Amino acid sequence: MSHNHSHGESCGDESHGHDHHGHDHGIPELQGHRDNLWSYIDRENTVVLNAESGKGSDVIKTWDARLDEEVFLESDADDQMIIRIPFTGSVKLRALLLKTGPTDQTPSKVALHSNVEHLDFSDIADRKPTQEFNVVQSRQIGEYHVMPAKFPNVTSITLFFPASQGADTIKIYYVGFLGSWTERKDAPVVAVYEAKPNLADHQKIQGMDGMTSAPQH
Repeated sequence: MSHNHSHGESCGDESHGHDHHGHDHGIPELQGHRDNLWSYIDRENTVVLNAESGKGSDVIKTWDARLDEEVFLESDADDQMIIRIPFTGSVKLRALLLKTGPTDQTPSKVALHSNVEHLDFSDIADRKPTQEFNVVQSRQIGEYHVMPAKFPNVTSITLFFPASQGADTIKIYYVGFLGSWTERKDAPVVAVYEAKPNLADHQKIQGMDGMTSAPQH
């Protein structure tokens, strides 16, 4: 069981955080790029509760910036934190990526709640998470593989960090996700409903033939 740490360290522990564009780092780098859902995260609407400063989007960094320690979230009143991260479509989640800490500022656990519109500290501790993990102390990226059957159609993920590993506060440097993305399942349904009242508008535009430009409808 002691070999678990060596697997995480093999993913570039000698890179010293410089990465050199990631082209010569082999398969671990490519895995991070290929399935990384960064471009499908709605960063503008990412929310963090109990952060001393900063926005939730501060830790939604690009893959190349994942080891950066200049920008982070640190908890405020205690060692708990909630981050709610919406996606721009439907996601089939495969793994959560985290960089936290260091040492006892590392969260003890992370609880993942899928597709919950609103959670706060008054009710999240009583709600059963979709899945949770013990967080490993590391200066590298921790990759936590979820059970895909529990996350087949995810539009938002709420992360709850319930406690530190001993410190008064926790620090989060990087949050990322691996998986696959598709457009929202409900989008075609909305389009069908919208098409019915728009039929008359289209006929008018055709009849006027060029006098009304398409962008107006």
